[in-house]
Amino acid sequence: MRNKMKWLLLAVFTMAALGASAQQKPVKLGHIESSKLIAAMPEMAAAQKQLETKQDDIQKESQNLRTQWQNLVTDYQKNEATYSDIIKTSKQQEIEELGQRIQKFEEIAMNEFKKAQDELLQPIMDKAHKAIQDVAKENSFTYIFDMNSGAILYASETSEDILPLVKKKLGIQ
Repeated sequence: MRNKMKWLLLAVFTMAALGASAQQKPVKLGHIESSKLIAAMPEMAAAQKQLETKQDDIQKESQNLRTQWQNLVTDYQKNEATYSDIIKTSKQQEIEELGQRIQKFEEIAMNEFKKAQDELLQPIMDKAHKAIQDVAKENSFTYIFDMNSGAILYASETSEDILPLVKKKLGIQ
């Protein structure tokens, strides 16, 4: 008798759950390749140009410091035999200090470049994300998957590519 009652309750709950799920609106899936969207945004080209300029400036200064270091090393090797012990020690110390300055410069430059990159790209990413969310809401999508995330193993034919809709929303051709 108890087993029949458990099965009856289980059947009632199952039927109720199926009835509730049948009343819900259908799931609408969409996908986008966010990298294509971001590459198409005009702000991205401007940001990349600024980052390239900054990177070029860093490389020029780094190369200048490395040339100075190489000149010191060459001069030291060429004249080492004529240097007194105190001059040798002084020249070696000068070479070592410049090498340390180069390392410090490159470390600071790398951090500053990363910071500039974040400052320039984050607003672009935020704008793209907001546009994707707006399009999803306006078109009643349940889920939007980013095909660039690497976690999507399959996209059904019923999943709609929303890239054209988001580009239209952003005014991108």
